Amino acid sequence: MASIYQLKSTFQNVLRPLTRALAAAQVTANHVTLAALALSCLAGGLIAWQPHERSLLLLRPLTLFIRMALNAIDGMLAREHDMKTRLGAVLNELGDVISDAALYLPLGLVPAFNLWLIVGLVILAVMVEMTGVVAVQIGAARNYAGPMGKSDRAFAFGLIALLLGLGMAEGAWVTAALSIMLLLSLFTIYNRARLALREGRH
Repeated sequence: MASIYQLKSTFQNVLRPLTRALAAAQVTANHVTLAALALSCLAGGLIAWQPHERSLLLLRPLTLFIRMALNAIDGMLAREHDMKTRLGAVLNELGDVISDAALYLPLGLVPAFNLWLIVGLVILAVMVEMTGVVAVQIGAARNYAGPMGKSDRAFAFGLIALLLGLGMAEGAWVTAALSIMLLLSLFTIYNRARLALREGRH
């Protein structure tokens, strides 16, 4: 199933020189993971502080892009610069779901968004990532299949926030977009579970 995650290798190639520079500066993978978490909490806090200020939504796409970059960098530091640790594995998985909650739950306070759809999407986001992790428990690889994985969520939320921040009128289209994301999240849970079970049998 198609997913923005499939562009990861290209994205990593662009970021590799920066990753090498950070490694040379003795910045660890765990430092980058914690920086991504702090950025997510700060960005979510700004929205929660001023939910009626549409201009703040323009920061959301940039924040999500930086977060994706930091997530790619921490993985490369761990794999390519011998920084893998057990703590890092825990921080990586927990950091992702905490960051999602910090970034997306405050959008429920923004008038353009339906609170319950936002809550539902955050819950499903946790379930999507959990399904990917559970694959390891049955002998399969960590699963990142789409169509609504972490990168896809970031793109969708970023696009909606950008359009609203640029002045597009709120309305049924936002609810429709969130509803589609919710349905795709449900399918992603099914898809990841199906692939994990199939791989685990081999």
